[in-house]
Amino acid sequence: MAFIPPISKNEFVSLTDIAKYRSIEPRITIHNWLRGRDVVCAIKADKKRGTCMKDYEALSKKHFDGQAAEYDRRDTYYYSQNGKISCKDIAEQIRELSYGSLLDVGCGTGYLMELLTKQRPARYCGVDLSDEMIRVAKEKQIDSAEFVVSSADKLPYPDETFDIVTCSQSFHHYPYPEKAMQEARRVLKSGGLYILSDTGIGGIGAWIDNHILFKLMKSGDCHTTDRKGIERLMEAAGFTVTDSRQVKGMIYTVTGRKS
Repeated sequence: MAFIPPISKNEFVSLTDIAKYRSIEPRITIHNWLRGRDVVCAIKADKKRGTCMKDYEALSKKHFDGQAAEYDRRDTYYYSQNGKISCKDIAEQIRELSYGSLLDVGCGTGYLMELLTKQRPARYCGVDLSDEMIRVAKEKQIDSAEFVVSSADKLPYPDETFDIVTCSQSFHHYPYPEKAMQEARRVLKSGGLYILSDTGIGGIGAWIDNHILFKLMKSGDCHTTDRKGIERLMEAAGFTVTDSRQVKGMIYTVTGRKS
């Protein structure tokens, strides 16, 4: 096994260093470093060097711009598979609901709109950070649907505009999740529903992803949490959680009502 130098209380080891040692000796897992100060030192080191904060929005935009042309066709984990599962679950949940307007945040290629316009006529709006995703969505010419390039934490709509706001498989790309959730609440009408479906884990797995792996990745993923974590975020944002379910594997859907 490769030699890993010990870490003293005052020594800084960067996340890049951890990744380097991991590549040298595959048997060295991240768990070898989870001894309190080790990872804390790693995070402090990257902050000190100015490498801890990345432009996650720019990374997400580049990632999805590159995937847009083949996104719907490639039904795999790293393309549209989880998004389609989430969209179908959301569509089924609201099938019998009466609503006149819906906003899909992180709409991608407009897959959810394709499902919903077949179920009920309404005003449908979709926003996404990726210009290419929005281009593909517009090319589909979905009836009663409009698409706009926008970030989740700066929605281009007035207060209390929509009956329902949805978010499927994009929340883990938002660098400011609390702000994004507050924006969703702002554009919702009183009594409106916020339906969030995502893939995530909790516990030590989430800690490793959030503090180490996502800082090394280039896809724009920046945080993960499990269903209970989303419930807590919703409640903190002023929603009343009305439904929470595990859909498939690590995919979950949580619904909150704006009081």
